[in-house]
Amino acid sequence: MGTPTEAVREQLMAGNEQYRRLREEHARYKTQLSELSAKLRLSDEEQAEEVRLKKLKLRVKDQMEILVRQAQSVH
Repeated sequence: MGTPTEAVREQLMAGNEQYRRLREEHARYKTQLSELSAKLRLSDEEQAEEVRLKKLKLRVKDQMEILVRQAQSVH
């Protein structure tokens, strides 16, 4: 059995379009970061892109957690 927070996330995935969009965006950033980290050496542009992607990924994660907290406060 999952934690109460996991249950809220599952409910949001099922019924909240904004949460689903954020989750997809987070996964996309994670994939792009994995592709960059697989390289032996990053160019200056790739290093800048890596920093940008990390910031975006974190921003999206924060937004997802706000939705989770809001949903938890309703229940």
